[in-house]
Amino acid sequence: MADAPKTGQLVLSIDAMGGDNAPGAVLDGIDIARVRHPGVRFLLHGDKGELERLMAGDAGLLAVAEIRHAPDVVGMDDKPSQALRRGRETSMWRALESVKAGEAAGAVSAGNTGALMAMSKFQLRPLDGIARPAIAALWPTMHGQSVVLDVGANVGSEARHLVDFAVMGAAFARAVFGLKTPSVGLLNIGSEELKGNEQVKVAAQSLRDAGLDIAFAGFIEGDDISAGTVDVVVTDGFTGNIALKAAEGTAKLVSHYLREALKRSLLTKIGAFLASGAFRILKARMDPRAVNGGVFLGLNGIVVKSHGGTDGIGFAAAIDLAIDMAKQDMVRRIADDIKGVSGVLSRLAPAAPDATDAAAVPPA
Repeated sequence: MADAPKTGQLVLSIDAMGGDNAPGAVLDGIDIARVRHPGVRFLLHGDKGELERLMAGDAGLLAVAEIRHAPDVVGMDDKPSQALRRGRETSMWRALESVKAGEAAGAVSAGNTGALMAMSKFQLRPLDGIARPAIAALWPTMHGQSVVLDVGANVGSEARHLVDFAVMGAAFARAVFGLKTPSVGLLNIGSEELKGNEQVKVAAQSLRDAGLDIAFAGFIEGDDISAGTVDVVVTDGFTGNIALKAAEGTAKLVSHYLREALKRSLLTKIGAFLASGAFRILKARMDPRAVNGGVFLGLNGIVVKSHGGTDGIGFAAAIDLAIDMAKQDMVRRIADDIKGVSGVLSRLAPAAPDATDAAAVPPA
């Protein structure tokens, strides 16, 4: 088994048992990631016996991974409150615990999203000035990629939350895309200033008045996301998650229609053969595994949520994202940006308490 991490070495903490295809897909992902990122080491939390059996004979994986036994697993259907109260022996809790203890630069899990967010908030705590953390996802566009948040952490969001998301999303875009002044838009049912609910309108006015180091584009619509109209798309978690799942479903539908069309006749099959190179490029660009991974922004630590049903290729992409966030010092960047706009945020109405926080504190 791997030796203890060396000082200054980048270490990631992995929930080895979280997700529909764990631990196989998790180990496959680490095997891919270790080749891409030589020198990075991994703490694997899960069933020691099962992990040792699956890793036996894989010298490359054994050289970079250390197993930490966790006897329990958070179920994909477990409620966040239940996971918090009963989850101290789970692989998810232990993975986050390593980040809290400073043993790892970040954690990656394909497990239950609600439980992961609840545990992350309890163990790592939100940054000072952040009302609620958000999940940010990279979104393919006609011009490259954009950042969309929130995509599932918060069902409803008040104006204060949306302003927080804008600040965090801009910091994320600066780090990932190398942009000095990211463009930011609020997702709405129309671009006109009179449209939308009161919270979106208040957030828009606050962002206009804030003097932030962003290019605020005002309201944008759903088709602007894939068009790449702005670098950062801000919305509540309910809307963002539906948009994300709808986009994934549309990509699968287009692929299905394309395969059907190319098999209709001998002529279309010949055409498909001649255009095979172009189709490979299209397939790669539409593959959701390439952009798998949502970052939990606004915490005192890096947490990346992988899609629960992904395979090794997708999990490796989530690891890539966690490594990038750690190298870009994302937590400090967001903390600095929040401090810079603390005056603006203080003028907004205080956000209502998160009911799950009060209801789900584990017993001592």
